[in-house]
Amino acid sequence: MVTNYKTVMMKPVDKVATALENIPANSIVTVSCQDKNYTVELLEEIEFGHKFAVCLIPQGTDIVKYGEVIGRAVQNIEPGAHVHVHNIEGIRGRGDQVAINQ
Repeated sequence: MVTNYKTVMMKPVDKVATALENIPANSIVTVSCQDKNYTVELLEEIEFGHKFAVCLIPQGTDIVKYGEVIGRAVQNIEPGAHVHVHNIEGIRGRGDQVAINQ
């Protein structure tokens, strides 16, 4: 059963949504942004303000939130998984990453 928890996804290119309230594990949420719609079962509890994957994010892939790259996946991230420091690496401001992203 799909639940009505509040989430936000700002751009259709985003790979994550943000919880606008605490959402229990195993909840099924629908995330919509313009012409994109995702129905995702959360694999773990997602706290207010935290991100979760709306689609598979393969290891090494840029993570996009609000239309901007916020990091890179250090492992495969399944839909519904919490996206945080345990599975992404920051790449902003890293001089060693500039050539890779150009």
